[in-house]
Amino acid sequence: MSSPSLSSFKRLWFKWKSLKLPWRKRWLAGADLAGNTFWEFKDTISSNRLRRIVQYSPKTHYADIQISPQWHQWLRYTRPEPPSIPEQQYDLQRQSQLKHLARLADERWASKPSFLDSPKATSQPGPATLPRDPGGYVGQTEPDQNEGVRNAVGSLGEVSELEDPVKEGRKPAKARDNPWHLKGRNPGEGWQPESWTPGASKR
Repeated sequence: MSSPSLSSFKRLWFKWKSLKLPWRKRWLAGADLAGNTFWEFKDTISSNRLRRIVQYSPKTHYADIQISPQWHQWLRYTRPEPPSIPEQQYDLQRQSQLKHLARLADERWASKPSFLDSPKATSQPGPATLPRDPGGYVGQTEPDQNEGVRNAVGSLGEVSELEDPVKEGRKPAKARDNPWHLKGRNPGEGWQPESWTPGASKR
């Protein structure tokens, strides 16, 4: 229950105070490594439940006081038994080991390249323009200018001669054959509404 830094007289005094004698109103439950003591006393309202408090060390300033999670659990009735000194020492070793492992993990993480860094010019390959395995695919080349027209019909003069309807013996299209020139074919095209004259009303 007592801290290892305490003297032998202090340890005996803590051991004596921890005895639950019938005439005592409160007794010592334990102490932490910082010198804070934890006490239990009878509640006047609820006799079946003991009250639990902590008395801080006078050598420590109130702003620097820290209570371990084990003692917090005991004060809030989460754990029935108070933590022992070996348990508190083991918890300190565990915390120091966790801090050491976290520092090593941060160093390993910092040594790896980050995705937020600007990429280098030669680190990334260029975009693939053609498939690696064409599988019978042959890239098409752009034809020469008027290549298809010259091979199929001929030169520009030959095309103009073929398009002349007089030289081919055909008759030119008349204006009446053009659907846009057809007039008077729609029966309702020239219809206009007549004026309306009301008749005499019958009584």
